[in-house]
Amino acid sequence: MALSLNKPKLDNLANEIWKSAERLRGKFKAYEYQSVILPIIVIRRLECVLMAWREAKSAEVLDKRPKLTAKELAKLVKELELNPKQSPFSNKTAWTLRKVYEDDHALLEENFRAYINGFSKNVDDIIEHFNYRATIGVMVKNNRLAPILNQYKELALGPDQLSGLEMGYIYEELLRRFSEQSGDEAGEHFTPREVIRLMVELLNISVADRHVSIYDPACGTGGMLSVAKEHLLDRATTPAQRANVDKFVTVHGQELSPTNYAICQADLLIKNDQQAKIFLGNSLIPHDPHSREPGDQLAGKADRFNYMLSNPPFGVTWGGKDGYETEARKLIKTRYKAGLPRVNDGALLFLQTMLAKMIDPAEGGSRIAIVFNGSPLSNGDCGSGESEIRRWILENDWLDAIVMLPDQLFYNTGIFTYIWLLRNDKPTSHKGRVMLIDARQQYEKEPKAFGSKRNRMVDVHRQWIETRYQKGWAKGFDDSNVKLFKAKDFAFHKVKVVFWQTDANDQPATLTEPYEKAFTAANLKKEQEFYDSDISFSLRVKVDGKEKTITIALKPADSAIKKLKAALGASASLWPEIVSVEWTHRHYVADDEYIPHGEDIATFLKREISKPIIRWEDSAQLGYEILPNKYFYRYQPPTPAKDLLAKFWLLEKEAEKMLEGLAK
Repeated sequence: MALSLNKPKLDNLANEIWKSAERLRGKFKAYEYQSVILPIIVIRRLECVLMAWREAKSAEVLDKRPKLTAKELAKLVKELELNPKQSPFSNKTAWTLRKVYEDDHALLEENFRAYINGFSKNVDDIIEHFNYRATIGVMVKNNRLAPILNQYKELALGPDQLSGLEMGYIYEELLRRFSEQSGDEAGEHFTPREVIRLMVELLNISVADRHVSIYDPACGTGGMLSVAKEHLLDRATTPAQRANVDKFVTVHGQELSPTNYAICQADLLIKNDQQAKIFLGNSLIPHDPHSREPGDQLAGKADRFNYMLSNPPFGVTWGGKDGYETEARKLIKTRYKAGLPRVNDGALLFLQTMLAKMIDPAEGGSRIAIVFNGSPLSNGDCGSGESEIRRWILENDWLDAIVMLPDQLFYNTGIFTYIWLLRNDKPTSHKGRVMLIDARQQYEKEPKAFGSKRNRMVDVHRQWIETRYQKGWAKGFDDSNVKLFKAKDFAFHKVKVVFWQTDANDQPATLTEPYEKAFTAANLKKEQEFYDSDISFSLRVKVDGKEKTITIALKPADSAIKKLKAALGASASLWPEIVSVEWTHRHYVADDEYIPHGEDIATFLKREISKPIIRWEDSAQLGYEILPNKYFYRYQPPTPAKDLLAKFWLLEKEAEKMLEGLAK
């Protein structure tokens, strides 16, 4: 499998297809374009495959039976086509897009529907998920069926003209453009093939004489799964090894978008991958056959996978009124027992879903590669869902490595991304350790930008990463771009600390403010215990309809109840009406300190806080965060002032010359 793409050729084709979408302007909303264009592309792609099959089968039959007439040959080939054992899909009619268009235009819709309805059930399911029959009616109403058929009736989309990799690029480039037009969320993005290739190579998938299963819980158009299998076929050096890949490697996935699901199914159908199991639905929630929203259909005890890889959408809301939090919480005691992330970012739900599908190490174990943005690394405070999920992963020693990728690698987002590698079958050299690889400089510029994708990784960059991942565990390996950590290196204490504030002269600062609590002896006793210093209260009370001020001063050893009785009366029922209370006390600051695990907390506080500490309290649980940028920070001294000044005067002179030119 060649990773290189003829980008100019593919861009020209994508632009040609995009022109047909632009013809829909005024008749369709921008978000409706893909419902017209993508299905016709899939139908034409399937048609090209089917026509090539018919030609090859006709030649094969004629070679054996050269005396057949054209009519007899056509009939026999059609019978073979309709046999599922002979052809992976079929169409019982004689129509093609070209024939439909060139026939009577008064019957255009009728003939096109007859053609669509003539496909075998596996293709019909794909068309149904596009909801294309309803779209045809809208196209006819808006007088757009004929132009669209004319556009695609002879478009070269067969496998001999476009490989699966190239067709995948076309799909995703169009999906990118459609999402931009319709204002879809930035989280909807597509994975460059070189990133998928890197993930597959880092997983080191091996095929011998046993079943190997590959899974993606957010498979989109199937790019991850397709590239994984194609890579294994590419690595096979003998016909026997290729046969083993076809025989033993099965791909499994789930996709929430009906459009992406339909494209994925069409791609698998063209490849005739009959072992693939792809489901439409939300892999993050339980499956209920009676629900309108299908859930995880690969959640049985037998649904465990050797290798898992995914690029789930970034920053997608899963909770709240627009999410599926109620359904997801049904798994809180099983799949999500470690915790739930914040409702506006479900990335770690996908990772927990994958971890729940690991094979027991005694039976071979599982390996995972998943692409994240920076949020899952450090979002969430100590004790939060995200921190608890990270703690669970690290304390179980599943996290193997994190690769920091360059920015501007993806089509719809320019942010930095990270590949997390996890496994429950760590070799001895990996156990208890996590590798971080800084590969942010491993890229070259794209000759031409594709959306937000301005950088690319080629073979040399992937090999650079693979070499460090393979060799970086060895004792004595020295590379500033590779660092090894223990799980507790990512842990921290969250310490609540209260300390006295001082004034500009470093003397005890005091604060006078309204007293908002109930003015009782019990509350005053608590204040004495907390402040352990002089406090005073100024009470505005009403006696015989007149207001007056009473001051009560309390020292740490004073009895609050005795002071109150002396100032207000022997019984609380006889006290005057209290209008307001102000009190004066030493000023204190309550703050949280985040202290790396392994540091002595008392020593840290004494060193970092110069004020007298009243008390501190450690959190019940360690927090966990991973900060790759911090670990690979390289100090760069600022530009000397004289150099900056020289640049400034140079710009000043250039500005003067420009102004002189304008004056003339």
